[in-house]
Amino acid sequence: MALLNFRRPVEMAPPQNGAVEALMQGFSLEVMPRTAEKIDDFRTLLPLGTRVYIAHIEGTPIADMVATAARLRAQGMEPMPHFPARIIRDRAEAADWVDRYRSEADIREALMLGGGVATPAGFYADSMQLLETGLFDGFERLHVAGHPEGNRDIEPAGQERIVMHALRWKQDFARSTGVNMSIVTQFAFEAAPIIAWCDRLRAEGITLPVHLGVAGPAKLQTLIKFAVACGVGPSLKVLQKRAKDVSKLLLPFEPTELVQALAAHKVAHPDFAVDKLHFFPLGGIKTNATWTATHGGASARPGQ
Repeated sequence: MALLNFRRPVEMAPPQNGAVEALMQGFSLEVMPRTAEKIDDFRTLLPLGTRVYIAHIEGTPIADMVATAARLRAQGMEPMPHFPARIIRDRAEAADWVDRYRSEADIREALMLGGGVATPAGFYADSMQLLETGLFDGFERLHVAGHPEGNRDIEPAGQERIVMHALRWKQDFARSTGVNMSIVTQFAFEAAPIIAWCDRLRAEGITLPVHLGVAGPAKLQTLIKFAVACGVGPSLKVLQKRAKDVSKLLLPFEPTELVQALAAHKVAHPDFAVDKLHFFPLGGIKTNATWTATHGGASARPGQ
């Protein structure tokens, strides 16, 4: 059994990396009501003003979503709830959500997305239909979804014609309404596919900033499970390769190498579409917050 008695090396502060710190400024984090309940006070983990997305999974009561948003607001965070089109029954329900978020949590930002269910609960099948309702007029910021390694729910063959058309439509919407808009993405584990996707965006005339999804530190088995469930593409091989090395199998996987590679690319290519990082704390909110505070410099530390 001595073979499995691995010990993590003594923790040492990472060397300062100005490029990484610059890319991590203004990072965001994603929570669900049930995961947020485990945190007594977000001010002890995150910088003040951190954008915290609140994922709305089908079946989650809107009261739980609004209560989570209100608590985040009270603790100095900037809550950004999800509005998944396919789980909203009709305009009246969408209007009720918007009214409750605004009146009870002073919501100013929202993530508009189609939602992962196969059959819409009502009229809305995609985020563009929600945007057209006019219910989000007056919001300061609206984000939309992106998938660096494709979205098999939309285009099973792995093409990008439909999603690129949709992103151009959303960009035109942002320009015509004056709303601040960015693309927030699914996570990936390798820099090359991300860079290639960002280059394709620009080639298609899509200039919206990208807030890149990054999987926070977690057990390898956990990451593989979520990656498969979320349809992560070619970069999944990074995890699969690591899983073959028994000496690494029991150690948490951290996004350090990925973030360093993206930060270096940003320095070499200042027009790189990735503007900020968005963390999915798959290994826990506290674990993720420890990583961001360690690697993100002074601006990433709690209470800043």
